[in-house]
Amino acid sequence: MTESTGLEQMICFELYAASRTMTGLYRPALDAAGLTYPQFVTMRVVWHRGRITVRDLGAALNLDSGTLSPLLKRLEAQGLIRRERGTDDERVVWISPTPQGAALEHELADLPRQLGCTLDLTPEDLATLQSLLSRVRGAAATTPNRRETAR
Repeated sequence: MTESTGLEQMICFELYAASRTMTGLYRPALDAAGLTYPQFVTMRVVWHRGRITVRDLGAALNLDSGTLSPLLKRLEAQGLIRRERGTDDERVVWISPTPQGAALEHELADLPRQLGCTLDLTPEDLATLQSLLSRVRGAAATTPNRRETAR
């Protein structure tokens, strides 16, 4: 029997550990494709939207520009995306997949389903889990940071 650490009673730790474990499941396939997990989820949004502004991409990924900009530079250097300034407003930067980036979509399209099948969960369990995690994210996003409210 495993000795208690006290962490097993913390939902935040279970979410953290589960996230790291899931990301680890993706690693072999993503390494072979030359992507990190953050690059993969970024490309998933770009593939889904086709063309998206950096601002909207950041919102979709819940990433600030300081985190997103270097990630986009690496994807552009790999030839997977194209960044273009808006013609009406040069402050707006549009992201779109290159032909090479679009080809990668077909290579990795089934990856989430394949990895979902490796878990010992029914389709109903997976749907419930996804719904609960979405509710947790939504609730956490609207909860004020205690440090900020204490000031």
